[in-house]
Amino acid sequence: MRLRLFIVLTLIAAMLSACGGTAPTTSPVATVAPYRDPAAAIAVRVEDVLQRMTLAEKIGQMTLIEKNSLTPDQVRELFIGGVLSGGGGYPSTENSPAAWAEMVNSFQRAALSTRLGIPIIYGADGVHGHNNLYGAVIFPHNIGLGAANDPVLVEQIGRATAIEMAATGVFWNYAPGVMVPQDVRWGRTYEGYAERPDHVATLAAAFLRGLQDPDIVAPNRVIGTPKHYLGDGGTAWGSSTTENYQLDQGETMGDEAILRAVHLPPYRAAIAAGAQVIMASYSSWNGQKMHASSYWLTEVLKGELGFTGFVVSDWAAIDQIDPDYERAVITAINAGIDMNMVPYDPQRFIAILTRAVESGAVSEERINDAVRRILAVKFAMGLFEQPFAQTELLAQIGSAAHRELARTAVAASLVLLKNEQDLLPLPKDIGHLYIGGQAANDLGIQAGGWTIEWQGRAGAIFPGTTILAGIQAAVSPQTVVEYNEHGRFTGDPGAADAVCIAVVGELPYAEGRGDSASLSLPSGEQRVLRRMEAACARLVVVLVAGRPLIVTDDLPKWDAFVAAWLPGSEGAGVADVLFGDRPFRGRLPVTWPRSLDQLPLGSGNGDPLFPYGFGLIP
Repeated sequence: MRLRLFIVLTLIAAMLSACGGTAPTTSPVATVAPYRDPAAAIAVRVEDVLQRMTLAEKIGQMTLIEKNSLTPDQVRELFIGGVLSGGGGYPSTENSPAAWAEMVNSFQRAALSTRLGIPIIYGADGVHGHNNLYGAVIFPHNIGLGAANDPVLVEQIGRATAIEMAATGVFWNYAPGVMVPQDVRWGRTYEGYAERPDHVATLAAAFLRGLQDPDIVAPNRVIGTPKHYLGDGGTAWGSSTTENYQLDQGETMGDEAILRAVHLPPYRAAIAAGAQVIMASYSSWNGQKMHASSYWLTEVLKGELGFTGFVVSDWAAIDQIDPDYERAVITAINAGIDMNMVPYDPQRFIAILTRAVESGAVSEERINDAVRRILAVKFAMGLFEQPFAQTELLAQIGSAAHRELARTAVAASLVLLKNEQDLLPLPKDIGHLYIGGQAANDLGIQAGGWTIEWQGRAGAIFPGTTILAGIQAAVSPQTVVEYNEHGRFTGDPGAADAVCIAVVGELPYAEGRGDSASLSLPSGEQRVLRRMEAACARLVVVLVAGRPLIVTDDLPKWDAFVAAWLPGSEGAGVADVLFGDRPFRGRLPVTWPRSLDQLPLGSGNGDPLFPYGFGLIP
């Protein structure tokens, strides 16, 4: 090769000499733009690319679009900064790891083909694992992790989630939820770790450390998104104006001191743990949408708390600020929203924001600030060096190690609330077990919302182990196990060698569609309980639910009562504790009300059924 180069240069020199020219003495050196240099400081790279960008390219970076609402060609044409999968946003071809990786990579290739080649950031709600992906491990929802209250365990879950997401190119996780629920009727209660800010802060910081560990997959760094800023867990019943919601997206009551004392501390902890993106809340305070509050978004979050990352809107949340979409956009961007989650119509948002800048309604300085923040995060994530799915990690999706971690988390999350005559743990060689309830044999119910679909769905919608299968595997071969979903048994559940286990639960739900005025089980599960209460000599009730339910009148009829929360894909973890392979160690992360009139917290209407922190240890 060197000989050929020498010959070519000799010929060029001879030609130039014949023409009276001068031969080059050195080879030409290509100039690399500073923003392309991984050795340059992030601030230098950001300023270099920013000064090269047109207004259209800047506004494109501020635009986050749901993947079904645009094509890769539009990513290139509109200079889109981010693409997301909403709940159920799996590939149209098939819901497999390989299809996810190719879907994300197709959008990424389009972004890289633009003039400046700025990569997109692809996001999804991995709120209990990579939960939109079929085959991913589904960890317990946060309320269960709050009951376990083990920061080391939560950090390990964050790391496992990051690995499974990075394998498919989803380097941006819209988690953790750092809400501090004050009314368990809220349909997002299970997304919060606990009702106390210090409890939430500790676990949220642990999850972020695990998720954002820079050693997970070099050079990429997965990032989290603490949400929803600020006060989403403190909304008042009946204050929501969205669909038929009652609490979700409603009005947070109380003065500023309440927000600062109850709802702000987890964000301080998350920022200290390295949060680079924070999602604003749909909710309002004193009649103003949080997405419109320059005080909370800019003065407090970016100023007082020193947050240097970017603020992203929630799904179409800017639209709720004002019926006039143009006024809504101007208000939100000026208030401090840096990237707008526009589910369906990127062109509309881009056109309006462009006009706003041209008219002076939004300053170019504000645009530059938003884009600086977004670019800095992308550089810190290593996207400019390696923007594609880390497919070498695909084998770790749903791995045995991740499933064992989830099983451990399930066992740690169970809370024993009643245990007459030390019925639990049960002996594995018990003569007869009678098991009833739909939740005993339904993966979708035991995982809840935000699982494969936004609202979740009953049935075998992902691979895993049901609670029933876990029990069947735990007991001795001589134990006779009879399962009937409806609690109708052919054997004798009143026999001396028999124990009944009713595994009953809420049907899956998410967000405001899960706001509940009754906190009661579905009627079918209630009928199962009545049958088993009447027929069984010894009855264990295992409740699969995203929050406490009102069970005050029923509790005296049960010999043992266990809160299993929403355990996810590894139901064997429930059996591990019921049969003594692992100890009960969970404690209530939320107060269990005796009646509805004790809600929200602090209502002062008598003693709760079980206080925060309660949990029996046999």
